[in-house]
Amino acid sequence: MIFPKLKSQGAPLVDRYQNLLDGLQEAVCLVDASTNALLALNQSACQLLRVSSGELLGCSMDSLACTTEDAVFWMEAASGSREGLHSDTLLRAGDGQTLWVSRRITHVPQPGGPGLWLVTMQDQTRQRQHDEERETLLAELKATLESTADGILVTDLAGRMRSFNQRFASLWGLPEDLLLERNDEAVQAWMRRSVVDGASYAVRLAAIEEAPLLQTSDVIKLIDGRVLERVSQPQWSRGRPIGRVYSYRDLSEKLAANQRIEELSHSDMLTGLPNRRALCERLDYAQAMGRREGTPFALLDVDLDRFKQINGTLGHNYGDRVLKEVALRLKECLREVDTVARLSGDDFALLIHQADARGAELAARRVQEAMSRPFSFDTLSFTVTCSIGIALFPGDGATVEELMASAERAMHWVKESGRSAFRFHQPRKDVDLLSRMRLDHAMRQALQEEQFRLHFQPQIDLSTGQVIGAEALIRWSDPTRGEVSPAEFIPVAEESGFVIAIGDWVLQRAVKQAAQWLRQGRRMPVAVNVSALQFQQPQFAETVAAVLNESGLPPELLELELTESILLRDAEEALHRLEALAALGVCMSIDDFGTGYSSLGYLKRFPIQRLKIDRSFVKGLPDDESDAGIVNAVIQLGRALRLQVIAEGVETLAQRNFLQQAGCHEFQGYLYAPALDASSFEERVWPAVADAALRPQGTHARPTLLQARIARNG
Repeated sequence: MIFPKLKSQGAPLVDRYQNLLDGLQEAVCLVDASTNALLALNQSACQLLRVSSGELLGCSMDSLACTTEDAVFWMEAASGSREGLHSDTLLRAGDGQTLWVSRRITHVPQPGGPGLWLVTMQDQTRQRQHDEERETLLAELKATLESTADGILVTDLAGRMRSFNQRFASLWGLPEDLLLERNDEAVQAWMRRSVVDGASYAVRLAAIEEAPLLQTSDVIKLIDGRVLERVSQPQWSRGRPIGRVYSYRDLSEKLAANQRIEELSHSDMLTGLPNRRALCERLDYAQAMGRREGTPFALLDVDLDRFKQINGTLGHNYGDRVLKEVALRLKECLREVDTVARLSGDDFALLIHQADARGAELAARRVQEAMSRPFSFDTLSFTVTCSIGIALFPGDGATVEELMASAERAMHWVKESGRSAFRFHQPRKDVDLLSRMRLDHAMRQALQEEQFRLHFQPQIDLSTGQVIGAEALIRWSDPTRGEVSPAEFIPVAEESGFVIAIGDWVLQRAVKQAAQWLRQGRRMPVAVNVSALQFQQPQFAETVAAVLNESGLPPELLELELTESILLRDAEEALHRLEALAALGVCMSIDDFGTGYSSLGYLKRFPIQRLKIDRSFVKGLPDDESDAGIVNAVIQLGRALRLQVIAEGVETLAQRNFLQQAGCHEFQGYLYAPALDASSFEERVWPAVADAALRPQGTHARPTLLQARIARNG
């Protein structure tokens, strides 16, 4: 860098001081007070300014100045000012860069002249860099503290405040003037007044401050309802504690959210009632209290009747409104100590404390009375009934699961008996539950290991004596149990739901056998019993269609036998499924007719081709007048509805003759043959010589059932 030279009058004067300047370690230079020209500088100054002495001698100090302060000083010095200056400033170095220095300018008087300026300089560039880095670091640390979601307070070992962030101030609601004062006692007093228990807060804080190495975590409740978490850690520096860092976090929202989650996990979203989980917890507590104090209580399982019709007809919005109204009515039936819960869908439960059978019955009647009032929404008015099952503690269950299962079973008994009533649980004392479990497991293994087989019982036309069909009946030969009667394992299968798998197996095997006979030129309709659970499966009609398609059996050669209870449990829904099956072309009959509660109105609408008289009415024929009257009534009803009538369990010629004279169309039973395996059935049904003993007297023959079916189907 080129510095302009000035002509100076004082240069010879300072020559004798050059050695003195060179001996100084500080950077020093002498300046002519009249011209501000540099007269002399030592080697330290040259190194500091990164120039040689020859480059600066004679140059004006103005050329080194980088600040307004220095420019004004040298301007005033040239005007005669002799006042010195001491400050940090920037100077221009020989390489064009600027550097920070701490420089002192002092006037040195000289006889007979303006004198000299003595300028001493110390390099502050590195210090400045350190200071800037420290300030940057401190700013970043402060920004970090301000950016955290926690309130931070730093104290020394005596508990005096050293620093804090704004989050700390806002959490505690500290006034700004209080913070500006830095009055520790006032701040601590404010914090003590803000907590619910100020005395305990002060004691705990004192204990923390007395243990410099202690790490703590506390929960503090404020009088405004908020909850803070306080975590404190010792602050270390160079291996020793110098203070303590407190962090405060507002837990209010988190606790409220957790409480809301807990409430939701125990509450029903629609009605706000306790849910199954909450009910189980309350039942646990009620059982514990009942065992300790010897007091009974009751559990009522309340299930709405035909609620599907409301959802299906009015829509789910109306269904939800009904459920909310039901919840309100049930709550009105209870005391404050009792509980009403929604278990699922339209299923509710009532926990009645300190209630025996009488108390439970009164509660059930209150529920029925409340439900008997019409529901009115907008312009609609309708009635919703309910079925109630009652279980009593401790007699109906020692655990929550047993008690709830007992109440549910009692409720289902009400459903099966006609609905809109209540019933107490009746324990099955004669049933070995462990034995039923073992039997259920054995059934499942039997299906996998192909221990089941089908037998076929011939069905005979009373007019011609011809075999016009066969009923497929399942048989089970267990390796350890031997022959197991269907009357023993079918009820267990129905209770466990395994009857669906068994029913599908029977359907597939029976259809397969009928198709095999058809390929051999033997056209034989087969009848298959259908359980309630199997019939209620949403895809039952599709399952039947798939089995027929796979086997190639014409649908008119398959007959499905259904009980009255299946058809009348939900008659409208049953009608839809029967129509779907009728569309496939399969035949359908009502099995065990007369043992249920048939509605003639529905019976007329159902696409049924045949009625089967139950063996319990055939057994007493012809001598039992009641049985004879019932059989005659069923036959006349069938003829009036143009239905084929078949009697089962026919064992004697007298029974067969009575049925024939009464106008019954067909029969099956031991009189002709028991249920036979497939090969025995073939030998019995298709022999070279017909069984003359069973042929009817007379020459008027009726068309077979198959012919009648074909004629009706057009």
